[in-house]
Amino acid sequence: METMLPTRRRARPLALQLVESIGDRVRDGRVAPGDKLPTEAAIMAEFGVSRTVVREAISKLQASGLVETRHGIGTFVVGLGDATPFRIAPEQFATLRDVIAVLELRIGVETEAAGLAAQRRTPENLREMRTALDAFASAIEEGRDAVGPDFQFHLEIARATQNPHFTDLMGTLGLMIIPRARLDPAEALSEERRGYLRRVNGEHENICDAIANQDPDAARAAMRTHLANSRERRRRANSGVAA
Repeated sequence: METMLPTRRRARPLALQLVESIGDRVRDGRVAPGDKLPTEAAIMAEFGVSRTVVREAISKLQASGLVETRHGIGTFVVGLGDATPFRIAPEQFATLRDVIAVLELRIGVETEAAGLAAQRRTPENLREMRTALDAFASAIEEGRDAVGPDFQFHLEIARATQNPHFTDLMGTLGLMIIPRARLDPAEALSEERRGYLRRVNGEHENICDAIANQDPDAARAAMRTHLANSRERRRRANSGVAA
């Protein structure tokens, strides 16, 4: 599957994996402060990645304070730094309170991402969003939940900002930011459940329309409404009120 993905979508996750791998070696003592990292060619060979991926990973490690590059000499470990990318561990999704906390974070980040996406999206971005929405609708009609397409839609909005930090953050958070991925049982969809998911995708359509129309204010409002609704649906479900 990976070989079918465009290079631009492959590079960032691979760079993050490389950052984590090198950071782990520093933290567990396999590489000590003052040690020189292997050459770009050696890292490429060991991890099976491109030179672009290696350079992106080194740049991230430099930004975190873990390494420094001495031109003409090499790249050296300077300390533990902050080499671990921001992440929310699976155990931090364990309770309703945890899930609501993540939704609050998403409201802050994704509301602005939607506004930027409306200003900067390309025709390709819109096609990818539409593909995710169509996959969501197909999953509902086939009696499956749509966690994967749900996350993909939000990830495509992050990509449409043309700001890699939004994409990196969403990729780091991963599929578990979709509340259903953690709190809902994996079972066949009831008609009530289908109706709920159709409402969710209707909210997605409103976001997509605003981005397509290049209306930043409407895109922000639609995203904020969608995520706030998700938060309230969680609260109602926990209290026993139908969502």
